[in-house]
Amino acid sequence: MNAPLNANTEELLHRADLQARIVQGLSQHLPPHALLYQTEDTTPYECDGLTAYRLRPLVVALPETEAQVQAVLRSCHALGVPVVARGAGTGLSGGAMPHALGVTLSLAKFNKILEVNPYSRTARVQCGVRNLAISEAAAPHGLYYAPDPSSQIACTIGGNVAENSGGVHCLKYGLTLHNVLQVRGLTIEGEPITFGAQALDASGYDLMSVVVGSEGMLAVTLEVLVKLVPKPQIARCIMASFDDVRKAGEAVAGVIAAGIIPAGLEMMDKPMTAAVEDFVHAGYDLSAAAILLCESDGTVEEVEEEIARMSEVLRNFGATAIAVSQSEAERLRFWSGRKNAFPASGRISPDYMCMDSTIPRKRLADILLAIAEMEKKYQLRCANVFHAGDGNLHPLILFDANDPDQLHRCELFGADILETSVAMGGTVTGEHGVGVEKLNSMCVQFSAEENEQMFAIKRAFDPQGLLNPGKVIPTLHRCAEYGKMLVRGGQLKHPDLPRF
Repeated sequence: MNAPLNANTEELLHRADLQARIVQGLSQHLPPHALLYQTEDTTPYECDGLTAYRLRPLVVALPETEAQVQAVLRSCHALGVPVVARGAGTGLSGGAMPHALGVTLSLAKFNKILEVNPYSRTARVQCGVRNLAISEAAAPHGLYYAPDPSSQIACTIGGNVAENSGGVHCLKYGLTLHNVLQVRGLTIEGEPITFGAQALDASGYDLMSVVVGSEGMLAVTLEVLVKLVPKPQIARCIMASFDDVRKAGEAVAGVIAAGIIPAGLEMMDKPMTAAVEDFVHAGYDLSAAAILLCESDGTVEEVEEEIARMSEVLRNFGATAIAVSQSEAERLRFWSGRKNAFPASGRISPDYMCMDSTIPRKRLADILLAIAEMEKKYQLRCANVFHAGDGNLHPLILFDANDPDQLHRCELFGADILETSVAMGGTVTGEHGVGVEKLNSMCVQFSAEENEQMFAIKRAFDPQGLLNPGKVIPTLHRCAEYGKMLVRGGQLKHPDLPRF
């Protein structure tokens, strides 16, 4: 008589059977080189830029044509198999982390710039085109694509649409949502769908703001029509030092209150400036408690006037030193530190977790001081860099993922930052998305009724919940369990740590 199978064996057999059925179904539409299912081939897809969380997909599909994408989606829909669309994998919230029993749909081969139209100031590009490549293609026409995430050399426009990415110049030029006219893609059933239009308005409901930032939960983006803007005649950057973070935070609010909208307004604290200065030698003031980078662009006359006005505001709010770029090379050097904050942090710590909350500008100093106290509570270091102009924080918690205790404390630290941001009138995410990283914190920001409304939108596009499931919107059960964890003493591994 055969011995009964244990649960682990049953799970392995189920995975093997499901994988075989998926491969058989997709093999009818994809050539062998475009279908990966061996362990050594699928492992590179087990995470995105949030490396602390990993899952290996059953199958990775790498279609080369829209017809192939359509066939993959229809096959998966028929099989009831989850699909996770993936671009360059530079996301920082686990939005592209695979489903353990699903297909990862890599769109890396959709990397063509289809049209650059200098008359309408638009570019039509496939979803796998790199952010920076759009500006490079538009440069001969004196145009560029304004959103510039720090990962713009690698991140793709499809991923930018999924996360509603911004960058250091989003204060003046807006996020992805403000720079996209049309998104074309496919539903989970493989049906074509278009959001937005080339005209000033689209027929029917305006769903552009629904799909941009939806993290691949509603449709698979294939093609995007983006706006291009004229390259300014000149750009200059102020580097201002402050001996106190509160003064720096108040200076940010002061610049905006003066009616000035800089092209960029960024802030870094002392630990971050030390990390980046050692990495790129940008010329930062290492004695400053915080530095601000304030950029102005436009005509020569406009920039000269705005730089003078900003410098006056910064001095009035206590800037201890002000340097203004005198050449394009110097301006780029000032920004090199900010653009390299993440790799610089990777040089001083085995791992880091980058948070992404927003707060009102007037609370910048409050959140920095709160994070300093959290460093003591969780016994971990944190370096801060963020889009000060719109209150979008990027605290980088430094830890060692090989130490489970440090990883656990890092997760608690991150949740504390997000929930403190909400308490200060902010949100749990600004531009990196929710993914899997911030699911628990979504329970703090939104009520059960609000989460249900978000699920209703999801069901309208994807009734079976097959596109990127388990991301962004927490279930009622998850929120209930998270609430119990927060209020019951002794449930956490570190009962001595604060309960947020």
